[in-house]
Amino acid sequence: MAARHEEIAEELRRGIDREEYTVGSLLPPETELAAHYNVSRGTVRQAVAALTAEGLIGSRQGARRVVLASRRSQTLAELRSFAQWARAMGREATGRVIAQEYRTATPEDRVRLRLPTDAQVLHVLRVRGLDGEPVLLERTVYADWISPAVESIEPDCPSVTQRLLDDTGLVFAYGEHVIDAVAAGAQDADLLGVRRTSPLLRVRRVTTTREGRPVEWSDDRYRSDAVSFSVHNSIDNNALARKTAE
Repeated sequence: MAARHEEIAEELRRGIDREEYTVGSLLPPETELAAHYNVSRGTVRQAVAALTAEGLIGSRQGARRVVLASRRSQTLAELRSFAQWARAMGREATGRVIAQEYRTATPEDRVRLRLPTDAQVLHVLRVRGLDGEPVLLERTVYADWISPAVESIEPDCPSVTQRLLDDTGLVFAYGEHVIDAVAAGAQDADLLGVRRTSPLLRVRRVTTTREGRPVEWSDDRYRSDAVSFSVHNSIDNNALARKTAE
């Protein structure tokens, strides 16, 4: 059985996920939370400390806690796969391959994946979902050296990242992300169940191994009503870089 402070922490997490406590708002005072849950302030402090350690709320001596993020937000503070992120907030990740084919690497493929001329790369169009609801389109290009392993994975595999780790020992260690907004085209709208021209959050990413060898590059498009991203930074550590639109 979970300790009382763990139960309270989970209830607060769910409240943040349901936007009962929205990002930027203050949590109720400790005395109010203690009365609500019929526990001591020390128990509340333990619950709040867990959320602070997870980056969901901020903490400042003598001040009420500010909500910084929800588990529905996908933080860029660490490299996580879609399935890992879904599991972290208690949701089920699904995946379905729509199209998959080998093509000769384009100049862009060769630059991003550091490939020679005439290299054959695997293009995969995949729909990802949360609890069966489509929220993300992945248009991924896999480097020639990992393509055969990806090709052998079943079309409805919920986590390609985990399967590649299990089958080949591959670890996606580093990622570079460029985020912007695009309008949904006809195919995007059909696969995600939104209206054409609806705004989508686009993340173009390149991931590499620990040795810096490129594994894939992808154009990922999220439904804007389903997913947001959060970046926690400070004067000492800023993981966010601003760029002009390309």
